[in-house]
Amino acid sequence: MEKRDMLYEGKAKKVYRTDDENKYVIEYKDDATAFNGIKKGTIEDKGVINNKMSAVLFKEIEQQEGIPTHLIEYMDERHTLVKAVEIVKLEVIVRNIVAGSLAKRVGMPEGTKLASTVLEFSYKDDDLGDPMINDYHIKALNLASDKELEIIKKYALQINKFLQKRCLDADMILVDYKLEFGRTKDGEIVLADEISPDTCRLWDVNTKEKLDKDRFRRDLGNVEEAYIEVARRLGL
Repeated sequence: MEKRDMLYEGKAKKVYRTDDENKYVIEYKDDATAFNGIKKGTIEDKGVINNKMSAVLFKEIEQQEGIPTHLIEYMDERHTLVKAVEIVKLEVIVRNIVAGSLAKRVGMPEGTKLASTVLEFSYKDDDLGDPMINDYHIKALNLASDKELEIIKKYALQINKFLQKRCLDADMILVDYKLEFGRTKDGEIVLADEISPDTCRLWDVNTKEKLDKDRFRRDLGNVEEAYIEVARRLGL
């Protein structure tokens, strides 16, 4: 597979066209950002860990849960071959425990267990700061059809059950995380982007120590060590 011109560069990844119009190559970077790009830095070998973790979990989700993903194959430490998809301009935030911005919005202490899983949606637009939107906005802005949104919700909740168990088996609490979905050229909704310590809040089940990008956001130190620990616990 020949990697050709770069199609897109984001905060954590580069996407390249290939000699097959139906396939892209994703390259994972070590760049780290927080607060909509205001804080910037580097986490050594973050891209290596995120690439492997995403590839392994996407494969498990597809094989064990029957949820389609954009994954084709893990290529090497930095690169993964994926289906060419149009990203749905929604960030799906799945929350199991109160943390981050939700704690501020609802006035509850961080760490409070929610009575049920919460799905939130953000309009995927860096210039606007990824504002929160609801089902009515999604329909009015033609971001996804009613059918597509129902599929996305169904997949998100199913993925949540799978990831909660996967993390708990590794002595980690899945606090909250972000998912993205894409449309294939045939119009199928598939899981896309990544699942990693960049996109998930992960706490040690006993100590509640943070094992994710919050260590970078909040200047807690030992960021690289946390990413390595997550990979170790997941058997990557």
